Amino acid sequence: MSDIKVGIIMGSKSDKDIMDKAAEILDEFNITYEIRIVSAHRTPDEMSEYALTAAERGLNVIIAGAGGSAHLPGMTASHTTLPVIAVPIKRNENDHEALWSNIKMPPGVPLATMPENGAVNAALLAIEILAVNDTDLRSKYASYRQKMHDAVLQDDKNINNL
Repeated sequence: MSDIKVGIIMGSKSDKDIMDKAAEILDEFNITYEIRIVSAHRTPDEMSEYALTAAERGLNVIIAGAGGSAHLPGMTASHTTLPVIAVPIKRNENDHEALWSNIKMPPGVPLATMPENGAVNAALLAIEILAVNDTDLRSKYASYRQKMHDAVLQDDKNINNL
């Protein structure tokens, strides 16, 4: 079993620019992760194997990003009991297919769906999940949230020259 806690998967290399944002947040919190390209349509057996073996390999949560029809997050969720967080990839030339594909999951197969291109929020949700049983991580995350709070107050003060 490895010490990797989060799996970041994407349907193709064209999704990497969005999914790298999740990796950046996980790096900030020193959370171990792996990044893989696993297509639900072009490599379905490998996608299934990835999801089926994720827990035994030590993963605690999977962040799955895909565009277009975006079946990767939902199909991954159907092959594991780990929490799966969907990142619908939105490109200008596409409508909202990825978002709709992820929010239309049937009862019994939960899938946490982030906003379009919401890899940062996906990483933060993964951190919240991991922090349930990790008081140090919970404290670090609370500090992160406090810094965001304080930055808004400082911006407000600066804009009003207070």
